[in-house]
Formats: sequence, C-alpha cells, structure tokens
Amino acid sequence: MLLVSRYIQKMPKTTNSEAFFRGVTAYVRKHYKKSMMPRLAAHPEDRLTCSAVVYSRLNREIWMVGDCQCLINGELYDNPKPAEAELAAMRAAEVKRLLATGMTQEELLQNDIARPTIIPRMLETMQQQNITYSVIDGFPIDRLHVRIIPLDFRPWEIVLASDGYPVLCPTLQESEEMLSKQREKDPLNIGEFQATKAFHPDFNSFDDRSYVRLKV
Repeated sequence: MLLVSRYIQKMPKTTNSEAFFRGVTAYVRKHYKKSMMPRLAAHPEDRLTCSAVVYSRLNREIWMVGDCQCLINGELYDNPKPAEAELAAMRAAEVKRLLATGMTQEELLQNDIARPTIIPRMLETMQQQNITYSVIDGFPIDRLHVRIIPLDFRPWEIVLASDGYPVLCPTLQESEEMLSKQREKDPLNIGEFQATKAFHPDFNSFDDRSYVRLKV
C-alpha cells in the first residue's frame, strides 16, 4: 500500500490507465530481489499485494484495480474478488455450526476459529491473482478484471473507498454509522452481510477502510 501510494503521488498528472498499470507494476516489482522472482511467480500468495481505486482528473476516469468500491452521484460501483462471497459463506457456515455446539458469540469474537478453516481455500484462490481478478503485485495486471469508469464533463460527486465498508454512503459519517450498526447487529458477520472475518473486540472494524469524497 505504501509503495503504491508513493508511486501515485509521484506519477505525472498526464498518466493514463495503461501507463499507470505498467508503471505501478514496475515500481512494486523493483522492490523484489532477483532471487525471489521464481518463488513469487509460482506463489502469488507471497507477493506484496494491494488494491487501488484512482480518479484521474485529466482523463476523467476512475480506475478500479482489485476489491475496492466507489459511489458516483450516489450509484455504487464495486470490483469484488470472484471467490470472496464463497469464502465468506464457508466461514459463516462454520461459525453457525460452532454456535450450535454451544460456543458463545463472545468466544468466537475473541478467537475466530472459523477463519482458519477457509485459509487453505483462500490460498488456493490467490493462485488466480491477476488471472481471474486484478491486483497490484509487481506482476502484469490482468486488464480484463480492471474496472474503468469514464465520466463526462457534468458535475459529479465521487466517493472512493476500500471494501471495508459493508454499506458505502455519500458521507463518511453515514458510512461509519452503518459500520457501527453492522457491529451491533451481527458482529460475527454471518447474517445478511457476510465477511471472511468478524469484528474483534479490540478493534473498531473488521477490515481496513479508506474513504475519500470529492466533487469534479
């Protein structure tokens, strides 16, 4: 994330999507040692990996690489990993089974023992990184699974966010309130909204979150 952030801050404002994909890939790749490359080519799960959603003012485009989301004049656009819903459902089923055996919600929030059961499948899906879904990882970005949204020259209100918000709203306050409601209603994330992890009691969310709102 830090490498990609650094690259975006330094890249020319004239950068188009293709130049961004090539440039950010090369920037991450140069931080790998040459001796690591055979291992990283065979094991995507060991790569430095992140997602990014970028607005290019000059190109009037939003570029979505990986599992991120955005609002454009209130309309939601996302770019989820293809196996994310399957993995979340697998974990939810295991949590429900554990609850049925007598484990308490508090025990599972403190130690989400259902999550390790999906790790093998999660690692398996990472073998499809930049094949069936796109990420920034120092290897060629799969263009078929990048989402590019063009904007005309009308006024637009845009929200760019990570996937850490179950419900993305037009303001940060509303988005945070919806996140809090999810924690109160279903801290294990096994109901209407399902996730690959729960809310840990020591943290105020279950996942990383970023939120930027702007008018163009």
